[in-house]
Amino acid sequence: MVEVKDEPLDRGTAAEVRQREGERILAAADGYRLIAFDLAGRSLASTELAVRVQQWEELAPQRTAFVIGGAEGLAPPVLERAELTLSLGAMTLPHQLARVVAAEQLYRALTINRGLPYHR
Repeated sequence: MVEVKDEPLDRGTAAEVRQREGERILAAADGYRLIAFDLAGRSLASTELAVRVQQWEELAPQRTAFVIGGAEGLAPPVLERAELTLSLGAMTLPHQLARVVAAEQLYRALTINRGLPYHR
């Protein structure tokens, strides 16, 4: 896991904060497949996510970065660079909680792909 520190919200406009965070995210994700979590993304069922995770494990690059933005969301260049943009639902979540939900869904996808009993 790579964590990019949140940009202080008192350092400019929302767009400026997103831009600076976006630059750091893109630098940290260089060489990775980029999957973004964003409110405007696609909603997938856990089984659909499992299929995607299986595909990502088999195709180059085999390194995937799952990105959750800070309090101001993701910068447009990050969303444009993303191979897929996913939504965790229509409700707004603090990004710290979104990390937990995303991690749980990725764990669930892996257990589905391995036939483990976690997903029932």
